[in-house]
Amino acid sequence: MQTTLETIIKSLVEFPEQVSVTEVAGEKSVVFEVKVADTDMGKVIGREGKIAAAIRTVMKALAAKEQKKVSVEFIG
Repeated sequence: MQTTLETIIKSLVEFPEQVSVTEVAGEKSVVFEVKVADTDMGKVIGREGKIAAAIRTVMKALAAKEQKKVSVEFIG
């Protein structure tokens, strides 16, 4: 799941080398902390958070296959 998330984020940003995805795993849940350059934060979140919501939806669908809950947090 982490590589899929990294691929999605890197395709959106201007500085893909500054993308960092950290996975914090629990028993039945996973939290992904996404860090991008300050100038790219708006591109990842999108207007009214629509891109961020779409990314979270895709990740929740992937996590459902593994019967886990997933959360994606964007850190500036």
